[in-house]
Amino acid sequence: MDITISPRPLRGDLTVIPSKSQAHRLLICAAFSDKPTLLRCAETNRDIEATAGCLTALGAKIIRTDSGYTVFPIETVPEKAQMNCRESGSTLRFLLPVAGALGVDALLTMEGRLPQRPLSPLWGEMERMGCTLTRPTPDTIRCTGKLRPGAYRIDGGVSSQYITGLLLALSLLGSGSQLEIIGKVESRPYIEMTKAAISLFGGDPDHPGEKRFHSPGAVSVEGDWSNGAFFLAANELGSNLTLHGLDPASPQGDRTVLEILPLLCSGAPRISAADIPDLVPILTVAAAWNHGAVFTDIRRLRMKESDRVASVIAMLKSLGGRADADENTLTVFPSRLTGGVVDSFNDHRIAMSAAIAATACTGPVTVLGAECVSKSYPSFWEEYRRLGGQYEQYVR
Repeated sequence: MDITISPRPLRGDLTVIPSKSQAHRLLICAAFSDKPTLLRCAETNRDIEATAGCLTALGAKIIRTDSGYTVFPIETVPEKAQMNCRESGSTLRFLLPVAGALGVDALLTMEGRLPQRPLSPLWGEMERMGCTLTRPTPDTIRCTGKLRPGAYRIDGGVSSQYITGLLLALSLLGSGSQLEIIGKVESRPYIEMTKAAISLFGGDPDHPGEKRFHSPGAVSVEGDWSNGAFFLAANELGSNLTLHGLDPASPQGDRTVLEILPLLCSGAPRISAADIPDLVPILTVAAAWNHGAVFTDIRRLRMKESDRVASVIAMLKSLGGRADADENTLTVFPSRLTGGVVDSFNDHRIAMSAAIAATACTGPVTVLGAECVSKSYPSFWEEYRRLGGQYEQYVR
């Protein structure tokens, strides 16, 4: 599906959708709790559904309701499980070690660019501690054996998702396990989100496995700062939106968008992408519209749903902007955004960034592969139109 947008600012009130990052973690904790949990999550997406489906394959019963999910915890662990992770890196990296902790013969299926995204050093640590991992086909992983309690070590410089997966897995192994994180830690706020979820369910993230998870009964998924950032940036480009549902005290690292956007409006700052890889696409739009910026620590951007260094540069160029990059630095130059044809590269954050850029362009913007927003924000285009956005939709 392609969408051609006519430039105009957005106006109105918006309730930010639930946090995908928090929903993954709460669903997993609920599935290993002692009794059912009501998870209030009014809007879902493909990534959250992937985690719910994989937990169902592991023995949980998860019922979708109008207000969210009712999660009935796992009572009997199956000997074998087929788990479709779709394109969700979180689902794969969180639940691969969980399957290993349960000792399930699990076949995990991947879609899109996920099979090319890295799994080392998580892969090696799981094999060191008792599992056997193989690639029966390019888009599947088989996990057999069972993780044993003990001392685990993981490099924190590749992905915080590995750390989350191991923290969740070790919580299932019983007492006597510990996790040592070595090297530089990337995306530390996401690790804190995991620890907060474990603590909410009565676990002890610093001493995994010593306390069993206990259901809080009902819990609400907070608003998503990652997706709210698109509309906050739209305001800096001339829109007039009032956002609801964002918690300024949230453990989500992307709430730093509140601090970064003013910097972009007042100068050309240097910004580390180490803890905010999901914000970079929309921040580059705001940077181009204002005074430019230099984004450092960008290596991990190349391993997302697209190579986000290449796709961001291509997006800005298509819109009349300019950016270039070296190994670990992305430089965005101030530009007059004129519009054009943007390839989404099947990356939801590129598609939504182009849509927000269109609100301030001088000419139309066509987004190719616009349906990719369903990965994190299925109602994005409906909301965009409700807020005054004008576009024509074409099905290829």
